[in-house]
Amino acid sequence: MRDWIIGLGIAALCLVASWAVLLILARRLPPGLLRDLAAFIPDCVTTVRRLRKDPRVPRSARIAIVLAGVWVASPIDLIPEFVPVIGPLDDIVVVALALRYAARRVPREVLLAAWPGEPRLIERLITPRRGGAPGRSSPR
Repeated sequence: MRDWIIGLGIAALCLVASWAVLLILARRLPPGLLRDLAAFIPDCVTTVRRLRKDPRVPRSARIAIVLAGVWVASPIDLIPEFVPVIGPLDDIVVVALALRYAARRVPREVLLAAWPGEPRLIERLITPRRGGAPGRSSPR
């Protein structure tokens, strides 16, 4: 029994140490896409927490935001987190859809004030694209 407890302690220590290393490496990322992706989920969690408490947010948007927050916190995922690169993809998609839904119901200034990260990221997320993808002609 003692060996199991020691093994679990070592495993927990290794897990915490790996998280610390990842946080240190994420803070050292140069500005760009990788840094933006590393900050996206923490920024979304902060935004969810702030919007959940704001009285100007309608109930339907609050429910969508809380469900997205629960999805991110849930240990059950469509794509396991340990899968490199695409592991957090399901979390990112669910949070992005919830924030887009909320953006149609929440005053824009409230959503922008709740976002702690780079404003251009939330602007890009909530602003609908006009005219389709670049280089493609729109259907007539």
